[in-house]
Amino acid sequence: MVTVFTPTYNRAYILPQLYESLCRQTSKNFEWLVVDDGSTDNTEELFKVFVAEQKIVVRYYKHPNGGKHRAINAGVKLAEGELFFIVDSDDYLTNDAVAWIESRYADIRGDETFAGLSGFRQTSSGERIGGELSFDYLDCSALDLRMRYHVAGDMAEIYRRDVLREFPFDEIEDEKFCPEALVWNRIALRYKVRWINYGIYVCEYLPDGLTARITRIRMKSPQSAKRYYAELYRMPIPFMQRVKAAINFWRFALCANVSFGENLRQVGLSAMLWAPLGIVIHIIDLRR
Repeated sequence: MVTVFTPTYNRAYILPQLYESLCRQTSKNFEWLVVDDGSTDNTEELFKVFVAEQKIVVRYYKHPNGGKHRAINAGVKLAEGELFFIVDSDDYLTNDAVAWIESRYADIRGDETFAGLSGFRQTSSGERIGGELSFDYLDCSALDLRMRYHVAGDMAEIYRRDVLREFPFDEIEDEKFCPEALVWNRIALRYKVRWINYGIYVCEYLPDGLTARITRIRMKSPQSAKRYYAELYRMPIPFMQRVKAAINFWRFALCANVSFGENLRQVGLSAMLWAPLGIVIHIIDLRR
């Protein structure tokens, strides 16, 4: 079984689009697991209708507002599927997505070197977000995909549930955001993914989405942002990517109420060279 997991917050106006795409799936071998992150709209009432219709297996849970990463942690614990597929509340799936996942996962199932597989995200017109891919499939880590093969754009990763239970998201007090890439990079140090040139996930980035507000969100959760960039800085990535990681570390470090010495211990002495550039970008962020 595949667990299609959706974290949601005040998205009742668009969730029916995702629900209808799940009802159209050519394979029904999945559950739709939803963690409501404290919505104040009519999301709960909407899911009572979805559950009552019994068109698909729907499991709905409502938690106090804590951010997407806490919702994902809760979902991984609750999931019953062997595979865990995060599908955001403002997106939807192609009609054959679940059947395609089942078919392609069979090729790697049992190989413990794989954390899972991935198709790609596309617009409603079928155009891949990030440009066309030059391969049919590629077996490599998430880090190599970005840093070695220079694949841009969001992919549609489906991870093994047991792998995600090994790598929960960090939950820092008073912060409601944790970069998903923090966990994906940790997984990449131990596992590879089969990346496949096939579109299964349809998305249009909305004005009220995380992507549209990412700088402000990271400024409000600086400890998580710093942790992500500090770990990325120490990973086996190209030099210029390490420089960018160091600059962004200092960019968000100034939003955290900690000493310079503590920041330096977190990222390392070699990253201090890039602190001035980080400070300049931080000032630009504040002005924006």
